[in-house]
Amino acid sequence: MAIKLEMLRVFRVVAEQGTLAAGARLLGRTPSAISMTLAQIEDEIGAPLFETDRKSRLTPLGQLVLEESRRATDIFDRSAEAIRRHAISTAGIVRIAAVPSATVSLLPAVIEAFQTAHSDVRIEISDVDSVAVRRRVQRDEADIGIISARPDDPSEGELIRCDDLGIVCAEGGPVHAAHLAEGGRSGWGLLALERLIANPLCHLIDDPDVHALLAASTLEARNTTAILSFVRRGLGASILPFDAVRSQPEGVEFFVPSHPVGRRELRRIRQKTDRPGAQVEAFWDLLRRPFPTL
Repeated sequence: MAIKLEMLRVFRVVAEQGTLAAGARLLGRTPSAISMTLAQIEDEIGAPLFETDRKSRLTPLGQLVLEESRRATDIFDRSAEAIRRHAISTAGIVRIAAVPSATVSLLPAVIEAFQTAHSDVRIEISDVDSVAVRRRVQRDEADIGIISARPDDPSEGELIRCDDLGIVCAEGGPVHAAHLAEGGRSGWGLLALERLIANPLCHLIDDPDVHALLAASTLEARNTTAILSFVRRGLGASILPFDAVRSQPEGVEFFVPSHPVGRRELRRIRQKTDRPGAQVEAFWDLLRRPFPTL
């Protein structure tokens, strides 16, 4: 009998749950049925996967099989989900993983233009940081990725847009008041007047004051809308690109420190393939059009 995917799924659940009984409950099957499946796997492999009959501890081989089981079942589940999504949208699907600021400033206009020509294509947006964007593209969980990068970073992807990074703070708060008192000639050190709301874009600023504040920060957020909500609430100040805050409601102020100037690039990435889908290619091309920002 060959090893089957369902056998690997059963083994994975039992191994992760730590006991045969717990695995059986999660799978909705009897312990005897689960035990029989595990015995079939061990017979096929020719070696034990558990060190005890209680299935509470894996052998070294069992650890290896667990890793392979996770990989195999995850790939299958992603494929099954992709098929399900494609069945829902017979015209195709485009999966986008983008940094939060791009979903606010860039994607609305691109999606509007895309849907004008492809109204029946399903679009899925994942709002994550640059590290997660790269991971999703590499794992084929996204067709197109949009990441943030410093202009002097090693070349990766293709440039979409470049804009200024600056301090976003509450109107009338300590940072804003100090900025006005200095006549607009402010440095990043003003952030020390309030709690820094850390986010991945802060790491693009090469300034010792920002480095120190990042190390001491006790509040971090990755979603642009959440960051601005916290700022308006007076919970602190943060660093964002101008495009992400230009259309925000009253109560938030934005300014670009004069030294050093911080810049952020948005870049598009995707897996190298000779035959991308027509819908993906159309969305990819639209990302380079000079759409007005919101």
